[in-house]
Amino acid sequence: MRTKQDYINGLSRMKRNVYFNGERIDRTDELQMACLNTIGTTYDEAEKPENRELCTAISHLTGERINRFNHIHQNTDDLHNKQDMTRMLCQKVGGCIQRCMGIDATNAIYNVSFEADKMNKGETRYHENFKKWLTRFQTEDLVGCAAQTDVKGDRMLRPAEQPDPGAYVHIKERLKDGIVVEGCKLHISEASVADEVLVIPTRALRKEDKDYAVAFAVPGDWDGLKQVVTIHNLRRREHYQRGFMQGATDSYMIFDNCFVPWDRVFLAGEHQHGGILALLFALFHRHSYSGCKPAIGDIILGTAALAAEVNNVHKASHIREKLAEIIMTTELGYAAGYTASDLGKPEVYIPGLGFCPYGPGSYIPHSIYCNVGRCLSGEAVYREGEMLCDIAGGVVATFPHERDFANPETGDLLLKYTKRNPDMPVEDQAQFWRYLGDILCSATGGIANVGNYHGGGSPIMEQIAITTQYDIESRKKLVRYIAGMSGGDRDALAKKK
Repeated sequence: MRTKQDYINGLSRMKRNVYFNGERIDRTDELQMACLNTIGTTYDEAEKPENRELCTAISHLTGERINRFNHIHQNTDDLHNKQDMTRMLCQKVGGCIQRCMGIDATNAIYNVSFEADKMNKGETRYHENFKKWLTRFQTEDLVGCAAQTDVKGDRMLRPAEQPDPGAYVHIKERLKDGIVVEGCKLHISEASVADEVLVIPTRALRKEDKDYAVAFAVPGDWDGLKQVVTIHNLRRREHYQRGFMQGATDSYMIFDNCFVPWDRVFLAGEHQHGGILALLFALFHRHSYSGCKPAIGDIILGTAALAAEVNNVHKASHIREKLAEIIMTTELGYAAGYTASDLGKPEVYIPGLGFCPYGPGSYIPHSIYCNVGRCLSGEAVYREGEMLCDIAGGVVATFPHERDFANPETGDLLLKYTKRNPDMPVEDQAQFWRYLGDILCSATGGIANVGNYHGGGSPIMEQIAITTQYDIESRKKLVRYIAGMSGGDRDALAKKK
């Protein structure tokens, strides 16, 4: 396995196809170092003996020990460990760990490429192509990102109906040795610092949309690929450093007549599997969310409790109510993810058929509980921000800049008027308000909230999945029986189980 420095060194050798603020930049530009340090934590923690079982796994392909972010889930323990690893690492960095996109995309493609080959009766080699790619991905301990979301153009039109075919990434041309693709994927987390880009469909597809049913992997600096990146850094500190400075990036990924050789193609026209691949990635990613969002909940809980303590109102009853609400949301989200892990099987939900065996035997988390946990905790993001704002008060929005505290003419006076809790060092109180300002009042804090709300799918998508997959009819039959209506069946639910 690689070290953090190995990872950074690898990025430094890649071609410059990343654009930021009108200029091309190196992947190891200082602007991206906060993000590199965040992802680098996944390497640092995997090296620690105490994290061996949590952060590493044995590859089912090579029998070698690999980073868990590159692993294909073989059982429910793998699903549990992935969730707990994600929570632990997100706690370490105080937010998104960034690297979960790779593990979620690889697990989705691993299953769908197998089923596509089966449907094609051996005429395609998608699964073998993917296993060959995956072996290198695992052996070299690479970072992968998942390019799923398309620009979509006119939202009322399906892919093949768009006036501009590039509204969705699609196969523009089929050649003897590969395909040529065109289009743009956007909001792609950590793409500017990823070794490999995994491209997958974003929605269900019809026969007419077959050119949009495409999945492949290319290096981040591949010919024909341009990245336009937004970099989410907090304001740099000069005098009063944070314990950890978390960072993130997102890219618009433009595929401009991009050639992809067949050995890197894992789906090419099988529209029946395009939608399943889109849903499977979302499912695995919502499972990751049941690790990262509880970690963010842990951070929010600690922040709310400290805000109350700094303001010396921590014994008030309304503070207890708010802390309890945060705890309940956090742990219910985790519990839903834990249940999704525990009920995981080599099965996928197919509308009209229910849960069916799927893939070569790797484990898929239970869809209902993944979606319930993601929706519950995702919808709570702004409510939690509201509670932080309520407990903190207005000082978080108007707190003086750190240079004013370092200035001998104003520093001591500002510390004097910062003090609220007589039992806490005033320097700690000032440092806390700087930190809470990062969360509530910075551009990066606002971006994080949008990501926490929409990442892995907006709540409406989880609601659709929940209501279309949940057995509502059997519940109606139970009530019909209890109410004495026709068509009742007191054993309806038991029969379904």
